[in-house]
Amino acid sequence: MTKLKLGPLSDDKPVKVTVEIPAAVHRHLVAYAEVLSSSTGQPGVDPAKLIAPMIERFMATDRAFAKARKSRAHLSSGPERSG
Repeated sequence: MTKLKLGPLSDDKPVKVTVEIPAAVHRHLVAYAEVLSSSTGQPGVDPAKLIAPMIERFMATDRAFAKARKSRAHLSSGPERSG
């Protein structure tokens, strides 16, 4: 069995976003959807539905992003100073 970074897709309330992607990326999404369908048993995974979980996974594993996000949250929640 293939070990993919994505597992079964959750059914969450979507937010509509329109993006353009290169044709090669679309072909890869279609291929990934086919492999994911066969490995999880989910029939006919829509390649477009892979984009959000892939981005979410990417951001969750990007250490520099996590550090910057934590730093920004700390700065914005700090005590206010009056000049």
